[in-house]
Amino acid sequence: MSGNGNAVADNVVRLRPEKDTGRASEKKWGKEVIALGFCIVPSLLLRAQNRLGLNPTQLAVLMQLCDSWWERDRKPYPGKAVLAERLGLSPRQVQRHIADLETAGLVKRVERRAIHGGKLTNIYDLGGLVARLKKLEPDFREVDEAARTARRAVSKRGYRRNRTGGAAKPS
Repeated sequence: MSGNGNAVADNVVRLRPEKDTGRASEKKWGKEVIALGFCIVPSLLLRAQNRLGLNPTQLAVLMQLCDSWWERDRKPYPGKAVLAERLGLSPRQVQRHIADLETAGLVKRVERRAIHGGKLTNIYDLGGLVARLKKLEPDFREVDEAARTARRAVSKRGYRRNRTGGAAKPS
């Protein structure tokens, strides 16, 4: 140990070079922007929007719910007024969109009540959305793997691009 109370770690191997210690998200979006928070959602949610039958507003509502969901067992519970303000909608419009998502089996509203009996914001269980994405995943993986195989075939020696931009057989 050094005199200032910090442990000296001579035997620690850095996983990244000294110059590349910044986070990729901060480099992409800016440190100040990321400092205000970020939301992790699977790309499949965006890619499968049409297959899930989501219109753009329904997807935006789902993204807002996802922004409040940080732990698997702690479901999000943003208020309709907050969602409405963020989305530029009325609370009633938000309520209708959430009802549509519930009818589609993607969201389940769970009513909350305070100890004194007053209403609190609903809890939103996104388990249906998770289940649907898991069910769609093999289809999307198959398409991704086919595209990857096609790209590899084009990059192999002896293949050349034809004038339409597709791969041509070796001559």
